Amino acid sequence: MDTLNTTPLKDKEFKFAEGELLLVNKPYKWTSFDVVGKLRNSFKPLKLKVGHAGTLDPLATGLLIICTGKMTKQIDTFQAEEKEYTGTMILGAATPSYDMETEANEKFDTSNLTDQQIRNACKQFTGDIQQYPPAHSAIKVDGERLYEKARRGEEVELKLRNVTITRFEITRIALPEVDFRVVCSKGTYIRSLVNDFGRALDNGAYLSKLTRTRSGNFKLADAWEVMELVAVIKAESGKPKAESL
Repeated sequence: MDTLNTTPLKDKEFKFAEGELLLVNKPYKWTSFDVVGKLRNSFKPLKLKVGHAGTLDPLATGLLIICTGKMTKQIDTFQAEEKEYTGTMILGAATPSYDMETEANEKFDTSNLTDQQIRNACKQFTGDIQQYPPAHSAIKVDGERLYEKARRGEEVELKLRNVTITRFEITRIALPEVDFRVVCSKGTYIRSLVNDFGRALDNGAYLSKLTRTRSGNFKLADAWEVMELVAVIKAESGKPKAESL
């Protein structure tokens, strides 16, 4: 990983202007762009390119890959890597956003569901599958984010997308809560997976917690907390060794 200029070790010499790949633990309710903006402002007075390699929903936490300087040219490569998530779904209800952003608009009885039924339902979502993205998503249609249209109550046409689920396993069942782990391809919506999972059980499900634990070979265990990294950046940016792009 050293050849990629990554930061699993927190005592390395940074070269932000030349290009760094920074691993960050995105906080709950922050957007991915909030993290980018916070870090970009920390580089002042240096003016550096800063971008992220793979959006996380505001209600999700976990690994966010941040690239600076010339490393931003490799964002598409990092973004295409396999992802791993852990999370919790709530069975017995469904929401329009497929998560906790919106209130439940459907309720279901879970009393007849068995642990074996729940575990077996994972099998049909393993491999190459198709899914619709949530209406409350950041996908752009006619130059506008889908969630902006959804919040206004507008109907939006969703298109099926092909994704690959390498692993989908249930790690804990304590109804209505069900914990899971997913390994998947770029572009997979875990919210949609959870919603479809509930439908497969003739029930409902929505996402209550999600953490990205890995992207490619990069792991959450090696990530910085945002404010910890901000302090390091401000200290490093004050040194007369980096030049702005």
